[in-house]
Amino acid sequence: MIKNLILVFIGGGLGSSLRYLIGRYLNAESLIPYGTFLVNVLGSLLIGIILGWSLKNDSLNSPLNFILGIGFCGGFTTFSSFSFENYSLLKTGDYWAFSLYFFGSLFLGIMAVLTGILISKLIP
Repeated sequence: MIKNLILVFIGGGLGSSLRYLIGRYLNAESLIPYGTFLVNVLGSLLIGIILGWSLKNDSLNSPLNFILGIGFCGGFTTFSSFSFENYSLLKTGDYWAFSLYFFGSLFLGIMAVLTGILISKLIP
């Protein structure tokens, strides 16, 4: 448990740092956050490769998954987890759960940001 937590911690720190650097460089003075877009797509690709390989090799509990899949991809972008979970729902044919999760996450995520902005305006 502690070993896995340390692996997630290290991977998350590396992923978050790389996300920051990419965002700082590619999002500068742009209407579209290209850095965030790139990170989300790359993170989704990476988690697909990692989890696909792990499922194929029956090694979901390997240290590689903790440091790269959970840690790095989780720190790099939570969008990668979101994308994989949506893929899993589509793969099982649960279109209702997919629709609810996909559209609900987007709508509620945006509404949560708006609500947070409104709340922050009330705080002195």
